[in-house]
Amino acid sequence: MKLTGIIAFLLWALSPVLVFSQLRYEDQWPQFRGPYASGIVESGRLPVHWDIHTGEHIRWTLEIPGLGHSSPVVWGDCLFITTAISGSGKDSLKVGLYGDIDEVGDRSVHEFRVYCIDKNRGEILWERLARKGVPVTERHTKSSHANPTMATDGRYVVAFFGSDGLYCYDFNGNLIWTRDFGRINAGPYTDPGVEWGFGSSPIIHENRVIIECDIIGESFLASLDLETGEEIWRTPREDVATWSTPNFLNSNGQRQIVVNGYTHIGGYDFDSGKELWRLGNGGDAPVPTPLFAHGLIYIHGSHGRYQPIFAIRPEARGDITLDPERTSSENIVWSVRRGGAYLPTNLIYGDLLYNLRMNGNLTCYNALTGEVIYKERIPDAMGITASGVASNGKLYYSLEQGDVVVVGAGPDFRILSRNPLGDLIMASPAISGDMIFFRTQHHLIAVGDQPRPASGQLNQ
Repeated sequence: MKLTGIIAFLLWALSPVLVFSQLRYEDQWPQFRGPYASGIVESGRLPVHWDIHTGEHIRWTLEIPGLGHSSPVVWGDCLFITTAISGSGKDSLKVGLYGDIDEVGDRSVHEFRVYCIDKNRGEILWERLARKGVPVTERHTKSSHANPTMATDGRYVVAFFGSDGLYCYDFNGNLIWTRDFGRINAGPYTDPGVEWGFGSSPIIHENRVIIECDIIGESFLASLDLETGEEIWRTPREDVATWSTPNFLNSNGQRQIVVNGYTHIGGYDFDSGKELWRLGNGGDAPVPTPLFAHGLIYIHGSHGRYQPIFAIRPEARGDITLDPERTSSENIVWSVRRGGAYLPTNLIYGDLLYNLRMNGNLTCYNALTGEVIYKERIPDAMGITASGVASNGKLYYSLEQGDVVVVGAGPDFRILSRNPLGDLIMASPAISGDMIFFRTQHHLIAVGDQPRPASGQLNQ
């Protein structure tokens, strides 16, 4: 081996953080729903069909203990994911279309764990026990104690377990810092004594960690220093509990953090945390993440009286809440009052916006005008929580019962395939290179166009 090759290998082995941090952000899957939460990374080699039973296009599977709804994040060859392992041995989960507000009632000691996995081979590179103890709050029967997706910038990776702490690691698994925000109760505002579990994921931009904590009590949006965990600013918010992840927008040099909400959808200055604009009349249990495309901010929700979709100009300032009789204004290009998705975040792919509801109803809009292109239904959908992703002219939608439906992008509704994975799916998938990764209740599954290696079945 030449000297330059030896040096390059040693740099990779001893300082992978330096190597991975040089990769292009737009080609990674660094946070919930990928770069800027778009749900899109183009790859011409993702399969349309696969078979979990025969192994066709299954690169590897890996059993993940415990229960977690966090999605995979990927940077370079490293994939990160979290889980919470119940000491009772009963990681129960109730899926489907129902409206019960029940808590699980598991007060056993849990292990809150972080995994770093080689994305190509499905081998665990390292795992860390972030915390061991009884969860500070309860969880809903459809929830987990590891809901938030991790975030990374190629140097560090952060894991948020809500009331059970925020943890920052480097790519070698060294714990850099932790933060405890106390009891963070995310539950229905109509029943403040009920606890459903925290769901907002952290994001990272420009050496800052942004967290949104809309809870029963003192809600806030905060910016932390990525390298130290020190708080840079904290802005109080007056809203009910939400489970939405914030998003970062840089529009003509104006950097802002945009958040979903019920009474307080809004934008905040990235540097100071100062409120820039606000909007009311959202869904009363906000979950979807704000999106950016075509020079607009797209926000939607669906619960209670309102089920809106808004297309907002990023230069909006002040209170831009619409008059009940209007669907547009100087600051809002178009909106719909009812029909927005409740749990899945929309996809904006090309000029089209795809709005998928929990019951499988898929409405395609012109993203620039709000015109309805089609309304169709994914057959036999018995609940949808995961958000869709897109690549190479195809939309990938995961159904709770364990099927992944591939839909052709474009103005005509076309189901290209339906691929059972044999396990419940609550988490949104991730795309990296020539693979798409699905987290099921018990496994992490890598689907790709290459044959599975002989050693790829890791959960035997």
